[in-house]
Amino acid sequence: MRIAMISEQFSPLTDGGGAQLRHVADLSAALAGSEHEVRVYTRRDRAGLDDVVTMASGVRVVHVTAGPAEPLPPDLLLEHMGDFARWLRETWTDGWRPDVVHAHFWTSGLAAVTAARHLGIPVVQSFHELADITAKPDSGASRSGYERALGRAVDRVVAQSQDEVQGLVRIGVPRARLTIVPAGVDSERFTPDGPAADRDPARPRILSVGRLVEHKGLGDVIQAMRYVPGAECVVVGGPPPEQLAGDPGAESLRALAERYQVADRVRLIGGVPAKDMPAWYRSADLLVAAPWQEHFELSPLEAMACGVPVVGTAVGGLTETVVDGLTGDLVPARDPRALGGALRRLINDKVRRFAYATAALDRARQAYSWKRVAAQVGSVYATVTGRGKPIEEEAVAQA
Repeated sequence: MRIAMISEQFSPLTDGGGAQLRHVADLSAALAGSEHEVRVYTRRDRAGLDDVVTMASGVRVVHVTAGPAEPLPPDLLLEHMGDFARWLRETWTDGWRPDVVHAHFWTSGLAAVTAARHLGIPVVQSFHELADITAKPDSGASRSGYERALGRAVDRVVAQSQDEVQGLVRIGVPRARLTIVPAGVDSERFTPDGPAADRDPARPRILSVGRLVEHKGLGDVIQAMRYVPGAECVVVGGPPPEQLAGDPGAESLRALAERYQVADRVRLIGGVPAKDMPAWYRSADLLVAAPWQEHFELSPLEAMACGVPVVGTAVGGLTETVVDGLTGDLVPARDPRALGGALRRLINDKVRRFAYATAALDRARQAYSWKRVAAQVGSVYATVTGRGKPIEEEAVAQA
């Protein structure tokens, strides 16, 4: 089957740690490994890029000219999606034509639907995250309206968790259009064996991975460190190390660490190349993920594949990835005291950490392999193209 992935904002060729670009790259590679022909269409964001680049997995990345050849913030991409759609439509009319289009993120979905509908090509949509429907009209409301319209226009929406399904149903997407397929993890790259980042062996290490934004709960993690004396907290994520000094998110976290007198035990690393992430996970005694609201956190899954237990907040996809009391511990969101208590108990219990790590590794390999994910997504493609049986009701999300 010929599959067009639309990821206008996130190129799988980028060597970064963003969850969406890693998802697109790994899913595309897994589908190509299942004998599908995959092309990823992304916006040309700098001059000099080749029109088509073949990844090692055999996936072709196609650079689309839509707007200036320079990086643009997300809020400026919408105005260029018409050009992106026209480029796709013309290319698919005169040349290679996909059997199905899979769009990632809402702006990609707008371009995909506009292009594919003229040609009768079915569209599958993955949102990855939804707008905050409680946001002010000038920030989140218009995006939420686009997401609602997209959810009703496409042939199928692939959600990554029950929490995302509930959010889609709340904004008016028909439940019958929804199918849950969790994200996958590369268990050949993320393994317990291999090099680990340098650390002080005498000081327990708690790792947190993610963007330096408020809803990720890093402020709660820093406050929680008051209850874990002697341990260090290492935060990987945000801008590159050389840009951390002037980053507002980093400055806010540093100020918070000073306020709660844990600055000597909190290290902000900044963003690191994706190839270095397994070493950071292996260096940790446990991973903490404390978002206030989230659909799917990828870092806990990667940590589990490296044999690292997880302490997380009981929100979103974390409640499905982490089995409370088996592969890690879950606590209420926005409760630094409860979070700190869970961290302290696990740090101080080596036997339980080992049991959690063993179970976490097994769960990551068995339930979240990319081979399994690609098979599930392939079944969705087969259904919308009329090449497979209708998706059973059990596969449709129950909100």
